[in-house]
Amino acid sequence: MSEQTAKAMACSEYQRLLEESLSAREILNGHRAEIYRSPSVEDATVGEVLRSQVKYAQAYALLRNHVSDCLRCQLDASIA
Repeated sequence: MSEQTAKAMACSEYQRLLEESLSAREILNGHRAEIYRSPSVEDATVGEVLRSQVKYAQAYALLRNHVSDCLRCQLDASIA
């Protein structure tokens, strides 16, 4: 496999993960709203939701930064 092909595959994977993370964010937001409204929620559950949000934010930032900095991703996005 050529280096160019490997880079193209990596970029498309970054873009796919970015799209999936946006979908996951919507799901997480929905769960978070349900948990906060529930009177029987334990502190551990709230803590887990908050930890998940932090992990999501870190992953999303990494993916977003790659897509915004990568010329190949920018070209692919302009073609699509």
